[in-house]
Amino acid sequence: MLRPSLSQIRTKNESCYSIVIGVAKRAREISDELVANEKTLEEKPVKTAVDELAARKYYIVEDPALRSPSSKSE
Repeated sequence: MLRPSLSQIRTKNESCYSIVIGVAKRAREISDELVANEKTLEEKPVKTAVDELAARKYYIVEDPALRSPSSKSE
């Protein structure tokens, strides 16, 4: 099992989906940066992204308008 777990990373306002998408996007950035700088991977980009999120080196910002489509008024 990966450490830290999702319950340790998640704040009360973040959905699991947004955390997965945020980690995937950050992992892609890490991978692209390493390729651009011609460096080799020492550990998996996803693990690095999860560790950075747990250390609060980056944050996930959700658009409140996308959070609940049923809350829109007609």
